[in-house]
Amino acid sequence: MLRLAETAHAVLTDDGGVFLDERTGRWTQMTPTASAAVQLLLATDSPQEAAQRYAERYRIPPERAWADVTEVANRLAARGLTAGEEIPPRRFLGRR
Repeated sequence: MLRLAETAHAVLTDDGGVFLDERTGRWTQMTPTASAAVQLLLATDSPQEAAQRYAERYRIPPERAWADVTEVANRLAARGLTAGEEIPPRRFLGRR
């Protein structure tokens, strides 16, 4: 489950999204697919579940969805926009 940092404010839509880091005053823009990944990360209990739903939504292989979702989460973490650690890079262990 992804949680935003207390100083991060997001507006996420199907058309994309933006984050405001009130510590720095910097805005981060997101593509529609990155916004979808964040919405799923916020709405699910695990990155694996978010990746599975992302794969279903975009009809892509689970491994590609895992890479996309974790990249978005880790970029936000690197910018201090999430409360928590980065998701370790590992192979997606989805159901077959």
